[in-house]
Amino acid sequence: MGIISWILNHIKNSNSQNTSTSEKICNFDQRQEKEAAYDYRERGIRCVLLDQIVGSVGRYQDFDRQFKLKPHLPSERFEQVKKAMLEGKPMPPVKLYQIKDDYYVLDGNHRVAATRALGRKDINAKIVELIPSKNSLENILYLERSEFEDKTGISPRIELTEIGQYKYLIKQIESHRIYLQDQGSEASTFNQAAQDWYNTIYCPMITIIEKARLMESFPDRTYADLFTYIACHQWELGRTRKYGFGIDDLIPNNMEVFRTKMANMTAGDYPDMQRWITTFVLMNVTAKHERKIMEKLFAIQEIKEVHSVHGAFDLIVKIVLSRDLLCSDAEVIGDFVQNKIRMINGVNATQTLIPGLSKIK
Repeated sequence: MGIISWILNHIKNSNSQNTSTSEKICNFDQRQEKEAAYDYRERGIRCVLLDQIVGSVGRYQDFDRQFKLKPHLPSERFEQVKKAMLEGKPMPPVKLYQIKDDYYVLDGNHRVAATRALGRKDINAKIVELIPSKNSLENILYLERSEFEDKTGISPRIELTEIGQYKYLIKQIESHRIYLQDQGSEASTFNQAAQDWYNTIYCPMITIIEKARLMESFPDRTYADLFTYIACHQWELGRTRKYGFGIDDLIPNNMEVFRTKMANMTAGDYPDMQRWITTFVLMNVTAKHERKIMEKLFAIQEIKEVHSVHGAFDLIVKIVLSRDLLCSDAEVIGDFVQNKIRMINGVNATQTLIPGLSKIK
């Protein structure tokens, strides 16, 4: 065999081996060792998404990533299980080991494979969770989240990235439970209060955060992180502000008042986290271009009034801008004046006036 043929054949064999390895489902033993997950707790019977079942205990070499049986293996058992499912025969729940958010088949590989082949999305399973013991940030957050979900019964995932914040949410829910109890509400258990908190407080605030597009400024944070930050500063700490107190009109500084306000709105009516800024710009312009400049200025949406005046300046414009919670007035105004006004040909100089206190008839 020539050297070139040998090299090509070697590459082909290597690629084939790599593909075969990458197509295998995950090895449970390796994951268990990596996470040092040896303590366990019974989780009972739950419905598990098939996409979360990533591996097998002992038979990980027999199935590919889609839990399809390898072609060289006998498929009689698989076909029998699939036929029984099509006929509607009851199937016992499969048995799964859980490590964090992933599941591994202990018993029922063919049932998982047949369920996938039939295009179904989930399967009933008896779950034993193996608890990771390595002292990493990821593991600590996972355990805190798991405890939060067990205590509250809230199934949609709330992802936090800071240690200790789940305890803050539990404290907030307990406060809400006491409030409901004092109001004579039927939602008096902790789980009932948690669900009410999720529906009437947490979700509305998340919708407001989405509308304000705040996540664009916090790419490494989650919606739950921002909820916790806003809730803590607005409802928990109760700090008074000399500036920016208009936020209290959008998000009342009492959690239960916020809940009542949101209850009287649809999601589409939830307030935007934006404030309006009025500013005036005095301008010196080239005389022969004054009328054209006035027309260009008046065509800009944010400019509400344009006046030609006598004296040290030639034109005065009134501008109304919006800003979100993350920008300062100076940033928004400076950007607008620089890019929308000073770029107009014939504008020689500008002076910006920002009102402090205003009275309007």
